[in-house]
Amino acid sequence: MQIGLIGFQNSGKTTLFQTLTSTLEGTGESKSSSKRALVTVPDARLDKLIALFNPKKQAYAALEFMDITGLSLEDEKIKITADFLNSVKNNDALIHIVRQFRNDSVPHPKETVNPPRDIEFFEVEFLLSDLALVEKRLEKIEKDILKAKNEQLAKEQPVFLKLKAHLENEHPVRTLSLDASESKILSGYQFLTGKPLIIGINCDEDSKDKSVQIVADLESRFGKDNFPIFPFFAQFEYELAQLPEDEAEIFKSDFGISESTLDTILRTSYDLLGLHSFFTVGEDECRAWTIKKNMTAQDAAGTIHTDFYAKFIRAEVVHYEDYLKHGSFQKCKDAGVWRLEGKEYIVKDGDILNIRHS
Repeated sequence: MQIGLIGFQNSGKTTLFQTLTSTLEGTGESKSSSKRALVTVPDARLDKLIALFNPKKQAYAALEFMDITGLSLEDEKIKITADFLNSVKNNDALIHIVRQFRNDSVPHPKETVNPPRDIEFFEVEFLLSDLALVEKRLEKIEKDILKAKNEQLAKEQPVFLKLKAHLENEHPVRTLSLDASESKILSGYQFLTGKPLIIGINCDEDSKDKSVQIVADLESRFGKDNFPIFPFFAQFEYELAQLPEDEAEIFKSDFGISESTLDTILRTSYDLLGLHSFFTVGEDECRAWTIKKNMTAQDAAGTIHTDFYAKFIRAEVVHYEDYLKHGSFQKCKDAGVWRLEGKEYIVKDGDILNIRHS
């Protein structure tokens, strides 16, 4: 899964990226090409399994983050380029970093700090991009239907007309109600306003006490169902990342931060993308695997190796909590919490799987 960080230049987007990925290269935003990095997903459950098995190798789940070059002022205008839009399209979800902090030495491209304006700017630009794509597709559908009858195109047309009306009413794709067949028709299109979106409000220390109200005002304006909004303190956490862990914990406690921005982003991203984890364990390796919720045992096996999907027979399943309680697979069998499941079994968060295959 790849998550793109978007925002204006000098929003603190790159500072956050460097903190998330532990690449402390300086806090200035670069106009160079976008950067990518894998971020390990902390998991206390895997920590305990590793302690039990003491494996030769261990592997945590990971998400890929992409720092998409921030938009800047060119010729007195903010330009949305094709390269920028293509970079955005290649992500499974987006985090829009919105500037709340004030710093005269780091100018905002639009001169003033105004979070609602910045959120609306990106939403409108993405909406216009989606509308152009829909209009182009409808134009092609109409031409091809005139040439010859086509059942598939006849099914597509009303769905795209429905989507066009939704966008023209200034509603993002993510808020459009679709049934299963309609969703399937649109599944191959990378609509920008259809991507799961998180809004991160980058505050400074002076606005710490107001951050909850700032988020509440934005939620009231944009609606809670549109996208989750959370406050964070990029510069403060960037500085914390350079301290020894024990010192950093003291400063976090004094500042009143109970959860790091990384933890907030990972938790929110997992919820938004409908993800969870299962485990494979043993003396050779203990590993966490990220999958979509409601994924079957056979599909989960395929994330481990394509042969496991094709040659799937059964999955041995023990839930993490049951294994921790009983301490071994044999004791789990004796307690009746170890079981064999077929290919249609829906994998639960925290399941430990051993795939039987031919």
